[in-house]
Amino acid sequence: MSYFFSCFSRLRSSSKCFSSTFRSSQFHNFKTQKDAPIKEVFNFENKKAPWLNWSSSLLPLALAVSAGSLTFQSHSNPSLCDTFNIDARGVSYGGKGSTEFVVKASHKEIPQELIDELKIICQDNMTLDYEERDIHGKPQNSFHKSVNIPDVIVYPRSEEEVSKIVKLCDKHKVPIVPYGGATSLEGHTLSPSGGVCIDMSLMKHVKALHVKDMDVVVEPGIGWMELNEYLEPHGLFFPLDPGPGASIGGMCATRCSGSLAVRYGTMRDNVISLKVVLANGDVVKTASRARKSAAGYDLTRLIIGSEGTLGVITEVTLRLQKIPQYSVVAMCNFPSVKDAADVAIATMMSGIQVSRVELMDEVIMKAINLANGKNLPECPTLMFEFIGTEVYAREQTQIVQNIVSEHNGSDFVFAEDPEEKKELWKIRKEALWACFAMEPTMETMISDVCVPLSRLADLISKSKEELDMSPLVCSVIAHAGDGNFHTMIMFDPNREEHRKEALRLNQFMVHAALSLEGTCTGEHGVGMGKMKYLEEELGMEALRTMKRIKAVLDPNNIMNPGKLIPPHVCV
Repeated sequence: MSYFFSCFSRLRSSSKCFSSTFRSSQFHNFKTQKDAPIKEVFNFENKKAPWLNWSSSLLPLALAVSAGSLTFQSHSNPSLCDTFNIDARGVSYGGKGSTEFVVKASHKEIPQELIDELKIICQDNMTLDYEERDIHGKPQNSFHKSVNIPDVIVYPRSEEEVSKIVKLCDKHKVPIVPYGGATSLEGHTLSPSGGVCIDMSLMKHVKALHVKDMDVVVEPGIGWMELNEYLEPHGLFFPLDPGPGASIGGMCATRCSGSLAVRYGTMRDNVISLKVVLANGDVVKTASRARKSAAGYDLTRLIIGSEGTLGVITEVTLRLQKIPQYSVVAMCNFPSVKDAADVAIATMMSGIQVSRVELMDEVIMKAINLANGKNLPECPTLMFEFIGTEVYAREQTQIVQNIVSEHNGSDFVFAEDPEEKKELWKIRKEALWACFAMEPTMETMISDVCVPLSRLADLISKSKEELDMSPLVCSVIAHAGDGNFHTMIMFDPNREEHRKEALRLNQFMVHAALSLEGTCTGEHGVGMGKMKYLEEELGMEALRTMKRIKAVLDPNNIMNPGKLIPPHVCV
C-alpha cells in the first residue's frame, strides 16, 4: 500500500506554475520532427519516470477518471510519448492514420536473472516453450497480430505470487501482459515487445458466496459460464454474458457487457470491489463489500476498463441477481433493419423492462440456415426476452407484439417451454460461428460501435447501406436495446484489397457513430485496434489525463504497454 499512498502524495503536492516560456517550449510547442531519429517503442532502460511535480492545478478526481488539468515537469524526455516504429508516412501503429494489422515493436531480450527468479516463484507453473508462447501471443478471434510473442508464460496460483512476479518485472523493467480467457477482439493480449505473459487460468476459485447479500467473491480466472453453473443451485446468477470462454478478470479489464446489459447494465455496474496488484507489486483493495459507498475516489471504476494498463486484477466481488421466476422468448421478422431498429427503440420507449433485445440482419439469418440446415426467413430479425412473473411476462409479450405489428413486423412467434426457448436462443448464440460457414477460408473483422438509442436506426441504416455495396461478405448483429451493434466483415488478410476494404468499412462505421455522439466501442474495448479513434471521441485533454494517471501508477510503463492510450499522446 505504501506505493499507492505515495501516488496520492504526488497528486496532492503542487507547485507554482511553470514560467510561460518553459510551458510554451516544453508542452504547447512540442512537435515530432520528420528527420528526428526513430526511437524504440518502449524504452525500458530509462532510470526513472521523468515526471515529478504537479502544477498548482490539482487533479481532484484523477483516480476516478474525471477530467483534470495537470502539468508534469520533465527531465530527460519532456514529451513522455510512446513512440512506435514509424512507417514511411510518419504514422505510428495505433496512432491516427494507422492502417496496419501487424504490430511492429522493438524487443529487448529478457534477462536470464529474471527467468531464474520467476522459476523460484512459479516452479513448474511457467514455460518457455515456443508453441505455448505463440498461442498466448496470437489472440484466437482477433485479426490483430504481432511480430513478437511473450518471452515467458507464468501461471500464478495466488495473489502473493502475482505480486512477486510483478515486482520482479518492475525491477527489471520488463513488460507484463495479463492474460484471461483470450476472447478479446482488439489485440488486448498481444505482446508487441515480448516480456512476461501472466496467465490467470489457475486462479479460478470462488472464495466466498454471500447468498443473503447476493454477492460473490471470486478469483479472476473463473469463467462467467463456470460461475453461473456454481450459482444456479442457490437460485442466483451473474447477468453478464459476453463470448463463451470469457473470464471474470478479463471482463473487468475490458468493461464488457453482452445481451443482458439492457436490463442489468455493463461490468461497470456489476462489480462491487476489486483487489489489484499495482506495477510495483503493491496490492490495493478498491472498495468494501457494501452495495454503495461514497468513500473516496472510485478506484473500482478506474480499474474496470483499464485493460491491464494500471494493474493485474487478483480478486473480484460481483453483484448477483435472482434467477427469473418466469421468462418468454419471442422472435419476429422485418422488411428492413431500420424497421427492426425502430421497433427496438419503440419497445424501450414503452417502458417495458425487457431483458434482451437482439437484432440480426438477413445475412446472419442466411448464414444460420446454411450452417445448421434450418429454414428460417432470411430477413432482418428481432429476438426478445421478457422476464418476471408468468402474468407479467405474458403481458409484456402482448404489448411488444402490438408494437411489432405497427412497424411492418411479421411472423411473431414466442416460446415459454424451456426447450423451445433454448432452441430459439441457440439461433442468436451461433450467429458468429455460422458466418464462417459462408466463407470458411476467410478471417473475420469483428467490430462494435454504440450510439444513443434514438440514433440507432439511422446508424444501422447508413452502415448497412455501405456494407451491402461492398464486395466483401458483411453482416450486422446488434444489442438493439442499448444502441450497440456489431459488424462481422469476412476478408482474406493476405489480400491487400481485402484488408483495405475491411478497414474502410470499419472506419466508416466508427466515424458514423462518432458523428452521432456515439462511441468507437460499446463493449469490445480499445486494445490496439481502437486507439486511433480516441482523440476524435474524447479529446486530447482526456487522453492526457489518462496518460498522467498511468504515469503515476506505472512509472516504468511495464503494464500492458502500447494499449488503450494512443502513442501520439504526450504530456
